[in-house]
Amino acid sequence: MKFGVSSLTAILLICLGIPAPIHAEVEYNVLKTFKLEDQPVDMAFSTHRNEIYVLNPKGELLIYAANGRLTEKINVGKDYDRLQLIQGSDVLFLSSRKDKTIQVFQLEFIQKIDTSGSPYKGSENSPVIIAVFSEFQ
Repeated sequence: MKFGVSSLTAILLICLGIPAPIHAEVEYNVLKTFKLEDQPVDMAFSTHRNEIYVLNPKGELLIYAANGRLTEKINVGKDYDRLQLIQGSDVLFLSSRKDKTIQVFQLEFIQKIDTSGSPYKGSENSPVIIAVFSEFQ
């Protein structure tokens, strides 16, 4: 029985449990392109809020909606060079290699609700707090 060098190599790879390289085609579609004013230093995506967080060299944390609309700009300082997001929460870690610091941010998103024309009790300009209980145990 004759084996070529490539056949012997394939048999050895299979016997050793090492998968042989497979060449496959990959198709892709560009879903969205964001045009930024500055080069991004770091970025993270929130699956919890479906938002994109971008840290820029001006020391700003930019928050984009999934459709690419800039929704918020927060000045955090120019020294930060890394952004980390805890998925499922609104907690961000910003770190600075130069200053050897980590800062923890708790983001709180305020939604404005138009209550004009709605019945009310008390002062018309009183703040309204809505508590959301999303997990009952």
